[in-house]
Amino acid sequence: MGHRLTQISTRTGDDGSTGLGDGTRVAKDHLRVQAMGDVDELNSTLGLLLCEPLPDAVRVLLVEIQHELFNLGGELSIPGYALLKDEAVAALDAALAAHNAALPRLQEFILPAGTRSASIAHVARTVARRAERAVVALDHAEPGGVRPAARQYLNRLSDLLFVLARVLNRANLDGLGGDDVYWQSPKLRGSTSP
Repeated sequence: MGHRLTQISTRTGDDGSTGLGDGTRVAKDHLRVQAMGDVDELNSTLGLLLCEPLPDAVRVLLVEIQHELFNLGGELSIPGYALLKDEAVAALDAALAAHNAALPRLQEFILPAGTRSASIAHVARTVARRAERAVVALDHAEPGGVRPAARQYLNRLSDLLFVLARVLNRANLDGLGGDDVYWQSPKLRGSTSP
């Protein structure tokens, strides 16, 4: 991590390989590269969410999370390197508890819908789950190759993004939300029609 990129197009990946942070080269479909890519996609999705009108506290939290995800990507790019701090997981736990405490208890399943910002938060939640699966797969393939904090961070983050989607629907900053969008199951309503 001691050097910065000075050239973006190196053509060294034309053979289907890519360089890790420690200088080793692996195939672009390597599980480590998959995990790094999913974390990068998650960070990019949060960047998209940050383009939306957001409550100030949510905006500050998301920017902090982007920095932590960059730390996580750096950690994944250098096997055996620790960059994501355990305190980052604790910070997500605290944010999750604080935002969840202000919400009404869920009575039913909700759809990933409502305001544009809430919907983007739901997309980010699903990308976080995929990134978590990729990190778990990497850890299974390379036992001890991923620190527990990496898995824990992604797990907590997907939960937090679900809660933030509910917060953003209630914030209703684009005038298209106001509440959760509930799943309408015919079975749950007692209907016998298909």
